[in-house]
Amino acid sequence: MSEENLSAQEIVERISSAYGVSSQRALAEALEVPANNISSWLQRDSIPYKAVVKCALDTGADLYWLINGKFANANHETKTALHGKSLYDEILATGGRPVLRRILDAYGFKMQKELGDLLDISSGTISTWIRREFFPGDVVVACALDTGVSLRWLATGQGEMSAGQPHNDAEGHACRIARYRLESGALKEAGSWTLDRSLLPDSTEGLVFIQGLNTGWLVDTSAKNLGNGRWFVSIDDSLDVFDVVRLPGGKVHLTHAAANFECSISDVAPYGLVTLTLEKHL
Repeated sequence: MSEENLSAQEIVERISSAYGVSSQRALAEALEVPANNISSWLQRDSIPYKAVVKCALDTGADLYWLINGKFANANHETKTALHGKSLYDEILATGGRPVLRRILDAYGFKMQKELGDLLDISSGTISTWIRREFFPGDVVVACALDTGVSLRWLATGQGEMSAGQPHNDAEGHACRIARYRLESGALKEAGSWTLDRSLLPDSTEGLVFIQGLNTGWLVDTSAKNLGNGRWFVSIDDSLDVFDVVRLPGGKVHLTHAAANFECSISDVAPYGLVTLTLEKHL
């Protein structure tokens, strides 16, 4: 996340607005920090990312609004029962390796180097987070805005990883949906996926993106009436994608690169209709 256009003064003002306080002393009490911390943020124009995370979880204020001022009075979709110092302690207690693991999962990364390359952070810095059990508030904020995962889950490990609803950008040109990896017939949560609205079907309800080795699929999980087309189906509790043709007598013909067979329609359970297929050509 670039800080070039961010103002500590404006962010502190939005945090104060979220808490409903008008003085630095009252804000310090709400954040459970020394009063001189706030004046230091303002003097050095230092973005108080930990305070932003705490405020979003504590008050329900929209994270994007707190950082960028774009969505005043919007509410964040998740809110924790913890408040004040207990919430702050809960956030700091999840620093180091646990929060790094959640950040990697949100981006769908397996290696620390992938995160470092994405955010231009050195491997030494990331290793320091683990060694010192440090909570990287700026990276947590960037990850939540970038991937759309639940801030509550990212900061504390509580609740669900995915917000569960498509997220539209401010201009309405893009939509963010849940992303999964297909691994050995099972789906693993992998953060979110953003696509242009021109690629969307009429309804985004139940829409997810499933990522394979060299192929990705946009899948409408609200479709349950198995018919002709490309579908994700479960056979013996294992998911895979097939081209489906309905046959008389309650049968279906299933085809993909490694299989071609007929079976009873009762032998398969539809997971969702594929509306778009993306392939890598290596």
